[in-house]
Amino acid sequence: MNTKVNIAGVEWKNPVTTASGTFGSGLEYSEFVDLNRLGAVTTKGVSSIAWTGNPTPRIAETYGGMLNAIGLQNPGVDVFVERDLAFLKQYDTRIIVNVCGKTTKDYAQVVERLADYEVDMLEINISCPNVKEGGIAFGQNSCAVEDITKEIKKLAKQPIIMKLSPNVTDITEMAKAAEAGGADALSLINTLTGMKIDIHKRKFALANKTGGLSGPAVKPVAVRMVNQVANAVKLPIIGMGGIMTGEDALEFIMAGATAVAVGTANFINPSATLDVIEGIENYMKKYGVQDINELIGCVNRN
Repeated sequence: MNTKVNIAGVEWKNPVTTASGTFGSGLEYSEFVDLNRLGAVTTKGVSSIAWTGNPTPRIAETYGGMLNAIGLQNPGVDVFVERDLAFLKQYDTRIIVNVCGKTTKDYAQVVERLADYEVDMLEINISCPNVKEGGIAFGQNSCAVEDITKEIKKLAKQPIIMKLSPNVTDITEMAKAAEAGGADALSLINTLTGMKIDIHKRKFALANKTGGLSGPAVKPVAVRMVNQVANAVKLPIIGMGGIMTGEDALEFIMAGATAVAVGTANFINPSATLDVIEGIENYMKKYGVQDINELIGCVNRN
């Protein structure tokens, strides 16, 4: 039974990784999860310098999910390389570094810094606010998506995955722009913009007022968007959004994703990634599927 998948020339032992921002760099979870079992570990967002993030409170529970407005808090690429990357290199898993920035130059500095390190892939978070364009996210403008993809491709030595925002009118337009810019793969979806109000305090639940909605509540939207993108471009896709079980993951794979990322589930079940891997394997045994690749996009062939 083969569970290996290939994304932009990088072979994973199975199609399961972690969603950026939900697993740290694996250090916090390593006592619960054998990182060697994962297809890949995707790190928390890394910027060129340390970011303090947003004021608190910045997390709120919602029906079927959670809102977060962490603000991509991280210690910066230098600390990441010395501490987190050194830790991850101990394990037999692919390393995907999520990169964030507020200008194209910010992204470029991180990409250049990581060019000569043992990093397998880079995931570019284009849901960040583009400060030079009045704060609109890079990923909400197709021209900006294509431009930043081109600039990063000039500098990157690793394959790049462009992480798409769902907060757009037509996600296929953004996917096509990333493809035109030379992206090697896509990941989607990032969080949906949401809001919660504390009626007892008569104020916003988050200091930032709005936050990113994740968890099972977003899964049907995410599966739909993955399927749309799979039918619009030729790039491999890492699907994510509310995956809790192997069955959830298989929906994304059948919709057209080559791999999946588990996010919010890690907060309530530290071993969620392993449960998803086992769930996929059990499904393959039950239905006599010899190769996971048989299932990728299978609903589009029916």
